[in-house]
Amino acid sequence: MHAFRRQSNVPMIVLILLGAPLPLAAPAQTVDPQSADSATLHRFEFSEKHMAVDFGIVLYAADEAQAKTAATAAYARIKQIDECMSDYSPTSELSRLSNTAPTPRGVPLGDDLFRVLTKSREISELTGGSFDCTVGSVIKIWRRARRTGEMPSAEAIAAGLKSSGYKSLEIDSRRHTARLLKSGMRLDLGAIAKGYASDAGLAEMKKLGIARALVNGSGDIAAGDPPPGKKGWRIGVAPLDLDGPPSRHVLIANAGISTSGDSVQHVKIGGKQFSHVIDPTTGIALTDHCSVTIIARDCTTSDSLGTGISVMGPKAGLALVEKLPDVAAFIVRKPADKAETHESTRFRLFVDANETKSQENDNRQE
Repeated sequence: MHAFRRQSNVPMIVLILLGAPLPLAAPAQTVDPQSADSATLHRFEFSEKHMAVDFGIVLYAADEAQAKTAATAAYARIKQIDECMSDYSPTSELSRLSNTAPTPRGVPLGDDLFRVLTKSREISELTGGSFDCTVGSVIKIWRRARRTGEMPSAEAIAAGLKSSGYKSLEIDSRRHTARLLKSGMRLDLGAIAKGYASDAGLAEMKKLGIARALVNGSGDIAAGDPPPGKKGWRIGVAPLDLDGPPSRHVLIANAGISTSGDSVQHVKIGGKQFSHVIDPTTGIALTDHCSVTIIARDCTTSDSLGTGISVMGPKAGLALVEKLPDVAAFIVRKPADKAETHESTRFRLFVDANETKSQENDNRQE
């Protein structure tokens, strides 16, 4: 049962975080406040737990009944994806595919798993393997390390890596099948499934005529048309440390935004902090204290690309982002005592103009 709250006013929401043919464009930052539907739509909020995290929905609808119908449909779709892509469930389609490794012949895939595995291969190619959904065996080793606080053995990591490698995930786009070419290979979609689910939930509401909506899968946010009277959803970019204020505020519409970092999921072993993000080339969890925020055409892309760029690091990651016409990035890294901030050229287009003006005034006063 989901909880909901209605608000009759229509303020711009503030959320703390955390393959379109045309380049991603920032929403305009000026708007006529008297838009046609400002007086007829009301704001509703919902929350349900899926994929072991809270999925929040904010939508604008004519009445409570319409809002509930849309949210119910969105959550049903998110649940469907969870049941398909959970590596914790032995009966999920993902687990059944992993159990075939090494796969003697192509295994037919449902539409959702086919789309996500195809996208995973695409992001793996883009990032040179820094994103890799085939490292499930290594991820399970580090999950145990987070539970026990014990460093994984080099032998265990080496064995996990031996069964990994995105090039050994073979996808036949014509037959909609997949093969896992290495013995013991396990797939893990933890760095892409939430983004895909957020996109799917948003699309489900749009089918029902709810276009002004947003789905937040614990920091993987899919945004539709903006709130009435606004040109974008105002999103607070997650700070490096959760007890701090947002790093930036951005305005987005019909786009995805995700933040990947170690502020929540990590383990300290021997005085060193290890992230939940794993380098697929070494099998070692990242140790740089960092946060990577990606804005893209959809949340499936922002979710997966955020993980890949976290592994690549700021220099290589930003070089890749600058080549992509529909992606923007903001990176905060703290390798020692001082935080370093990096942002792509396109990211500046999304920063809230009011925040930018405020910062400029502060600089003049100094």
